[in-house]
Amino acid sequence: MVLFDQEIARRHTGSLKWDRRPDLDPLWVADMDFTSPPEVISALQERINHGVFGYALPHRGLIDALQEYLKNRIGYEAPEEQIVHLGGLVPALSLAARAFGGDGTLMTTTPIYPPFLSIHKDARIEHQSIDLIEDQGVWTFDWEAMESAVTPKTKLFLLCNPQNPLGRVFTESEIIQLAEFCAKHELILISDEIHCDLIYNETETPHFSALNLPEPLRAHIVTLLAPSKTYNIAGLGYAFAVIPNDSLRRKFNDAKGHTLPEINCLGYYAAEAAYKYGEPWRQNLLTYLAKNRDLITDTMQQRLPLTRVPAIQATYLAWIDCRPLELKSPIEVAEKAGLFLSDGAFFGHPGCLRINFGTQTSRLRNALEQFISAVEKNT
Repeated sequence: MVLFDQEIARRHTGSLKWDRRPDLDPLWVADMDFTSPPEVISALQERINHGVFGYALPHRGLIDALQEYLKNRIGYEAPEEQIVHLGGLVPALSLAARAFGGDGTLMTTTPIYPPFLSIHKDARIEHQSIDLIEDQGVWTFDWEAMESAVTPKTKLFLLCNPQNPLGRVFTESEIIQLAEFCAKHELILISDEIHCDLIYNETETPHFSALNLPEPLRAHIVTLLAPSKTYNIAGLGYAFAVIPNDSLRRKFNDAKGHTLPEINCLGYYAAEAAYKYGEPWRQNLLTYLAKNRDLITDTMQQRLPLTRVPAIQATYLAWIDCRPLELKSPIEVAEKAGLFLSDGAFFGHPGCLRINFGTQTSRLRNALEQFISAVEKNT
């Protein structure tokens, strides 16, 4: 699609992705190289033309858009008071740890998005990570290991669904079993669902949100959502939580203190436009990303068959297990090839890499060739 094939110069724009290592071609942080939907850009331009950028509140149009999104996309009717507006998902994870961690421990599974492995430091609590296991080619929870690891000190469980970096969409039965595990051990389930609008085949792998849990289990959840990954507006800093339980919501809000910045008005208006008008663009995006996903999986299977790439059901991130190649350092090989990828060590699994394929197909193809050539020289 021409819209997504157009390369956009991002160097020297203050881009974390492109300017952190200007000597390397970046395919690391989860930030796409596509312009946002035209309707989002128009909404921002209209708001900018107003010319006044004072302290902001979530306006009626945004609230209506969120409620419609939750109803039509998630299947959950959220009263306005259940929605908590936030300046980003990572601050929300940190806030949850401070709100519910007490002097205890949080549990999560690996490999996982790196902040999941470090936010416990913000709350000055302990951390437990349990490896996901592969069962007949499908990555899932190691229920026995989780039962063995949980203690009375464990206070909350951090879930990423769809899963980053594995691209796994957990099933309804898995999410229910996880919620039952949390209820049994009196854990608060924090469900990060930021990638739920980036699922490739919703007939085969539908998103089952924590908000879809039965009523008793829903009393112990905090669900985190955002338009940022899907519509490429992460830099505008807007996310939201849906917390059905009044007591949990109060604790979550009380833990904010004065530690979170005000949400800027542009973030509010971009989110409203994305949810109201972005659906056709999202569908076109998924079509384009699916071709990139297939390019990665097919190329790695044919050219580097020893590597392992899980079936990517969602996200624009590919996890590549390079351990069978017996490379001393896959990330160093990638850097020698001129590529900036994500090191699996930061996700809890050294010897692996994560590649962001939310970019132009031609650029992705060249990067894969560079990486494969570098691997062949080092094996």
